[in-house]
Amino acid sequence: MEKNEYTTMAAVELRHWWYGGMRAINTALLNRAFGNRRDLRILDAGCGTGGDALCLRRYGDVVGLDLATEALCLARERIPGRLARGSVMQLPFADQSFDLVTSFDVLYHRAVIDEQQALAEVRRVLRANGRLLIRLPAYEWLRSRHDRQVHTRHRYTASELAQLLRKSGFTIEHLTYALTLLFPLSATLRLLERLLPESSNSSAMELPASPMNAALRLPMMLEAAVIARGGRLPFGLSVIALARK
Repeated sequence: MEKNEYTTMAAVELRHWWYGGMRAINTALLNRAFGNRRDLRILDAGCGTGGDALCLRRYGDVVGLDLATEALCLARERIPGRLARGSVMQLPFADQSFDLVTSFDVLYHRAVIDEQQALAEVRRVLRANGRLLIRLPAYEWLRSRHDRQVHTRHRYTASELAQLLRKSGFTIEHLTYALTLLFPLSATLRLLERLLPESSNSSAMELPASPMNAALRLPMMLEAAVIARGGRLPFGLSVIALARK
């Protein structure tokens, strides 16, 4: 990821509609798996600037891991003393250390040269019946300026993610796309981006005005409600899976 993207992420991730919507979807899936448990040992593998790790604390004790020192410096303001620097390719933790590992938009990165090795490491540090909650960007044909900014190696389909998880020894409990309701608009904008000259190098994750931010978050709240009831969305900008060791 470009260094300036970490600064943008830290500034907006607790208020931006996309981050808030994704956290609602995460909560819908985790509540189905863990109910009211608050005693989990959790690893946020690829924690970025710490916004998701901060919100995961409702389920137990969270450790954040990231390879980028720029991210960790910003994350220390949110989860001090609960951070480690390392790669998802070789997690610096003992076997069977965690009840839950989260991986939000990490394995798509060009620095992850072998997703199976990364998933094998996740499986190693999970306890028996531990869960992995993983999210990846969807559809290779939706590449955009944002993918260049965050160093995307690959965008995935649900079937690709399912195959990766099963080959790594996981049982899939829930697999769904997300950002379905906004998909037509987002896909159109991304395709138009290829036809128009690039006029700005600004981040795609800058915070919109408050009314627009609230309006864009509403469809994701609706999707979270569907997923909370066991629903699966047939397409979207992201693909998400909850899987069990």
